[in-house]
Amino acid sequence: MASVATHIVVVVTMLVSAMAVASESNMLQDICVADLSNAVKVNGYTCKDTTQVTPEDFYFQGLASPSAASNTSTGAIVTGATVEKLPGLNTLGLSMSRIDYAPNGLNPPHIHPRASEIIYVLEGQLYVGFVTTAGKLVAKHVNKGEVFVFPKGLLHFQKNIAKSAPASVIAAFDSQLPGTQSLVSSLFGALPEDILVKSFQFKPKQVKKIKSRYQPKK
Repeated sequence: MASVATHIVVVVTMLVSAMAVASESNMLQDICVADLSNAVKVNGYTCKDTTQVTPEDFYFQGLASPSAASNTSTGAIVTGATVEKLPGLNTLGLSMSRIDYAPNGLNPPHIHPRASEIIYVLEGQLYVGFVTTAGKLVAKHVNKGEVFVFPKGLLHFQKNIAKSAPASVIAAFDSQLPGTQSLVSSLFGALPEDILVKSFQFKPKQVKKIKSRYQPKK
């Protein structure tokens, strides 16, 4: 019970800190629950009629249990609690996610263009880090109960270094929808072959082989 209480205190502290530096605009009303049924998109979501707001708009249980990370190609799976799943987050400038890692699992290099991220290790030991715009790697091993921060917009990753045990973290963001851009899938799924050949000095056949694994987004 003490361990659970500690986790709750840490997560609440993380969220309060995120709210204090929220990147979204200051609120002009008590609540602005996202109207996900409205096709009109603004910088965020339009507000649901307050007479239609329910407690479920502010509730999400998707982070309570681990997901099957071993079923993914990299051995890691992210479960997000963003405004798209938790409409009550609209305009609050914060969100969370849970990341589960299979043994030796990797959350590949990626960026969050709209948010900084702070992780709290629930279980396991991870090797985590980010790369500055000067190309410097800032990385460290983190253990259960420890915290690490990834600055907004910087390339970062997390890897479970255990070969036989899973790991998991809770992450908090200072945006209701931080966005995620994967380095490898973005490069090889979107860019033309000649750009990649010139950039990486690969042979065309090598680029074509890698690109075949990543389908371009519509």
